[in-house]
Amino acid sequence: MLKKPTMFENAPAERITLFADVILPLPIPKLFTYRIPFELNEIVQVGARVIVQFGNKKVLTAVIAKLHQTPPQHYQAKYILELLDTEPIVTFKQIELFQWLADYYLCSIGEVLNVALPSGMKITSQSMIELNPNATWENIELSEKEEKLLQLLKEKKTLSYNEAAVFLELKNIYHIIKSLSQKELIIVYEEVKERYQPKKVKKIRLTRDYLDKADLEKLFKYLEQRESKQLDVLLLYLRNVPVFRDWTLNENGLEKSIFRSNPHISNSSLETLIKNGVFEEFEVIVSRFADIQPADSYELKLTSEQSEVVDKIMDLFAEKDTVLLHGITGSGKTEIYIDLIQKVLESGSQVLYLLPEIALTTQIVARLRKIFGDKMGVYHSKFSDNERVEVWKGVVQQKFSFVVGVRSAVFLPFDNLGLIIVDEEHEPSYKQQEPAPRYHARDVAVMIAHLQHAKVLLGSATPAVETYYNAQIGKYGFVALRKRYGNAQMPEIELVDMKEQRKQKKIRQNYSEPLLQHIQETIQKQEQVILFQNRRGYSPYLNCVDCGWIPKCSNCNVSLVYHQHAGELRCHYCGFKMATPQTCFACGSTKMKSVGYGTEKLEDDLKLLLPNARIRRMDLDTTRQKNAYQNLIQEFEAGQIDVLVGTQMISKGLDFDKVSLVGIFDTDRLLYFADFRSQERAFQLLTQVSGRAGRRETQGKVIVQTNNPENHTLQKIKNNNYESFYQEEILEREKYHYPPFSRLIRIAIKHREKDYAQDAALCLAELLREKLGKPRVLGPEAPLIDRVRNQYIKHILIKLEREKTNLKPVKHFIAQQCQKVMLDKRFKSVQVVIDVDPI
Repeated sequence: MLKKPTMFENAPAERITLFADVILPLPIPKLFTYRIPFELNEIVQVGARVIVQFGNKKVLTAVIAKLHQTPPQHYQAKYILELLDTEPIVTFKQIELFQWLADYYLCSIGEVLNVALPSGMKITSQSMIELNPNATWENIELSEKEEKLLQLLKEKKTLSYNEAAVFLELKNIYHIIKSLSQKELIIVYEEVKERYQPKKVKKIRLTRDYLDKADLEKLFKYLEQRESKQLDVLLLYLRNVPVFRDWTLNENGLEKSIFRSNPHISNSSLETLIKNGVFEEFEVIVSRFADIQPADSYELKLTSEQSEVVDKIMDLFAEKDTVLLHGITGSGKTEIYIDLIQKVLESGSQVLYLLPEIALTTQIVARLRKIFGDKMGVYHSKFSDNERVEVWKGVVQQKFSFVVGVRSAVFLPFDNLGLIIVDEEHEPSYKQQEPAPRYHARDVAVMIAHLQHAKVLLGSATPAVETYYNAQIGKYGFVALRKRYGNAQMPEIELVDMKEQRKQKKIRQNYSEPLLQHIQETIQKQEQVILFQNRRGYSPYLNCVDCGWIPKCSNCNVSLVYHQHAGELRCHYCGFKMATPQTCFACGSTKMKSVGYGTEKLEDDLKLLLPNARIRRMDLDTTRQKNAYQNLIQEFEAGQIDVLVGTQMISKGLDFDKVSLVGIFDTDRLLYFADFRSQERAFQLLTQVSGRAGRRETQGKVIVQTNNPENHTLQKIKNNNYESFYQEEILEREKYHYPPFSRLIRIAIKHREKDYAQDAALCLAELLREKLGKPRVLGPEAPLIDRVRNQYIKHILIKLEREKTNLKPVKHFIAQQCQKVMLDKRFKSVQVVIDVDPI
């Protein structure tokens, strides 16, 4: 448990003036100092949350980072308003990690805290009104609404703005509040509330008067003669809580919802029994996560290859802190993870299991629950604020020794980590894009392990080039698993030449003849199909046939994506949407056509081509709701779906027994994207999607539609040859000084005026070149999408040699130059965003 520094332990509390340096959830460079009220001296601790006032109006939740006796030099320290925790909810090691993140990713520690702490652990302030106790309004002219509100306040004492608005049946009551405040009849103040609310369940139990057997029998006879409906309520209670057999069972009572859900029970009869003192109602706080006990019969059986891999990993952990497990798709990496998790938990340490997508948690969590029961917590953004707070507190209270989560789970308050597993470590979704800190969860996991003397296992069928390089040079341990689990074989991959298909006129609605034929055959065999297109919506844009006009976003330099089912055009960058135009806005023509295709169009077209097939879609549009992923996956596992059309979320680690065919569309767009990582990403994504096919005894089939079947990356995917791909890619990276041979820092300069953004970017680039040199500073250049959310963007890319550069002073210099530009009067409204290790 965290303690205060020993220097305060023996001194009398009333003689010490204590100060706290706190982390505010704001983008400010320094910690801020507050004075601690004397009555809190004995209980305040580092890592506890406090409520503080910052500036004249802001009331914020801060975390204590340091306790001391030195007042600030340049300002008068305000008092802490309230202490929210008597025990720390942030550990010393977390605060150390927060500082490392701020330094490494060139942001403030407050920005780190703002992302790390669940929203439910931050307080909110709500405007309240109450009567001025010294006010009288007999001789003051009031409107009908004002008088009505004052009368209500006389009865209720205090009201929130919202409550007052509802009572007066007004949408906007600010003019009434302002008027009464100017007349000094009311007082307006801020009430601070914590967002987190524990889940409470209402229960019913017999009062003490009826715990005696004789009294209960008298009641029974009375109700039997006069109140048959009330007798039904009593009988239901006694059936579920047999107090005659054991009177102590009455203490826990019975959930009120059981009475309400029973069609034979009258609610009014229950309320009458409560009113007459037969039953009493009470509330208990319960977990939002059902207590799940592990299955008694579950037994993990590893193959000889898997057992050998586990032994190798354990041996390597004796020498290395980080080990890469390169296991082909379907090789059974999850069983290896489970075995290692069990070993670490048995040793008394904690485990964090990271997954790149929420979609993956659905299937894996169901499996892990059977093994680990309620020892396991789940942490991801689809959970409510309250649910995430319960997991956070569960880790603090050591209720959860094992957590499965997405990238934000790296911020959980572990203090005894033994193992971090980063599954599918190559995935770009481990990298945070907005807001700061723009961290990579894999790299943060390695740092956490260093701070807590834990081990990291990185797992992937297609490792990131940088990770594989670290394993090859001996920085990481390396273990390979090259055989699929059981009798499963790698799928057969067929490259379909779409140019030939077009010449022969064999394409139907973007489906080549071989793909459509295999889909039909697969459904006839009562097997399942996955179709992959890494673009959602119906089509990328609409186009006027007559004049060529294309609807574009008013905020971004990008065309609007057509979503046919919703009947609207959407911007996937800023969220702008508009109804689908019936005529061209430029020439008035009615000839508007969709160009290209996304998952929505593939789904609709296949329904026309195969009307009897059961076809569903899995993309961001169909999985926005909390349980949408889970429901879709359960339906697919149960065989209720024949064809699942989806974006890259279907490529990530999902395991389905009956999938024997995978179809891949629009392959060339992935291969020829303007990015030095395009070949790597294409290899990873297409290999991962292909790996969903034939994961049991039947060999799967993968059909890749492409205009260039001779492409070298596609040939390596076809032959499942990662090592050959890596050798070719690493030579290219070395030749052009890209990671892992250099470190990249990308600086984005943004402004509403294009010229301002350009001038600020040129100024910053010159400042950087003065010390770093011209070869290391590239740009400024406009990105592919050069205006997003009405901000014009310019990029500067900094390349730093990995072995020759002292990174810390260079980063400090870069941050100074960025600040220098922002302090320039010409560029005060310019926004500068630093992204360390962009992907």
